[in-house]
Amino acid sequence: MTTRRAFLGALALPTVGSASALDPFRGLRVLDELSPRDASPEELARDEDFWGAVASAFDVDRGLVNFNNGGVSPAPRLVVDAVKRHIDRANEAPAYNMWRLMQPQKEAVRQALARVMGVSADEVAITRNASEGLQTCQFGIDLEAGDEVLCTDQDYPRMRNTFAQRAAREGIVVRQFKIPTPCNDPAEIVALYRAHMTDRTRIVLVSHVINLTGQVLPVKEVVALGRERGVPVIVDGAHAFAHLDFDFADLDCDYYATSLHKWLFAPIGTGMLYVRKERIRDLWPLMAGNPGQEDDIRKFEEIGTHPVGVPLGVAEALVFHERLGAARKLARLVHLRDRWIHALRGDERFRLNTSLVPGMAGGIANFRIEGIDSQALGRHLLAKHRIITTPIVHEDFEGIRVSPSVYATLGEVDRFVAAVQDVLDHGLPA
Repeated sequence: MTTRRAFLGALALPTVGSASALDPFRGLRVLDELSPRDASPEELARDEDFWGAVASAFDVDRGLVNFNNGGVSPAPRLVVDAVKRHIDRANEAPAYNMWRLMQPQKEAVRQALARVMGVSADEVAITRNASEGLQTCQFGIDLEAGDEVLCTDQDYPRMRNTFAQRAAREGIVVRQFKIPTPCNDPAEIVALYRAHMTDRTRIVLVSHVINLTGQVLPVKEVVALGRERGVPVIVDGAHAFAHLDFDFADLDCDYYATSLHKWLFAPIGTGMLYVRKERIRDLWPLMAGNPGQEDDIRKFEEIGTHPVGVPLGVAEALVFHERLGAARKLARLVHLRDRWIHALRGDERFRLNTSLVPGMAGGIANFRIEGIDSQALGRHLLAKHRIITTPIVHEDFEGIRVSPSVYATLGEVDRFVAAVQDVLDHGLPA
């Protein structure tokens, strides 16, 4: 275990990544020093000295308990300071510094993302969010009237709206189907995709992690099913990248889009789109590319003038993520999830909308209390306890989505538990 002296020493360091620090990565090295070399990710997940040092890398408002990191996460100080430096530099002479000096630096970010993914840099586009990348694929694949696209009714609303617009404008057919909540059997999910595919299916959309509940879907098997039928599968990885510990190559997908400002802790307004090299030519960009870019992944980045310093900050986020370690990060998120769930699930009115079968969820979970309106509960948690959660109302279920991140403390988790337990004991105030 780490010593109290080492922990306090970590907290006393110059700010992680501070522009004024002589060694901006010193704080990251301290994480290595605090980490027991023989500790498994699951053992380290319970080391509060280590995770206290991680938390000290973030400047967050501790007057609030932010358990909606699934929406957007704060970035560590290392990342924020980098973006500030880039913006200041661009502002000194934008037309020269931004376009001539800083724009070429995006190639280093592209290469770093590709290395983490285990793919070619020529297959990675830097976008503003998962929606932009997914819509590039959803709008960019040619369809004809009567062609069918397939998704679940729990896919992200914007993505379902994208297909709905194509249906209204082009006459395609959107087929949506229901999945169980919670879903405990991956084979059941694959069988539902198979059952709803027809000879007219031309695109399949699958969420790696369902945004409503944190449920992990069997992407590899759905992609294989699409390949078997000759149907392209678009993977929504908004909540999976830098959250789940997985081998991207194992998915064998052609299209994958994610946000980087969720679990990678990158600057707000950054995302990534992967397109397999041989699929780039036939995929139309959202905004027209330049002549000669037909096979160039960069055609998906032609969005006009934008703040180049923001995507450059992704580089520091990757440094932080890799130093922390994907397996250790996921283990901590699951540890926090299990702490609040196990503290509350003894009450017979407590219901989980997320499976706890290993591999079927990460750090996000959704619960409800029988007899308590979830939206009212969410408002109560914020108004009385200053706890931010995400009330979810779906046609088939409702609940509260809870998504702590690595900077959360056990005290904050227990504060959340106490607030919910108070509602279980006394109900919501009139």
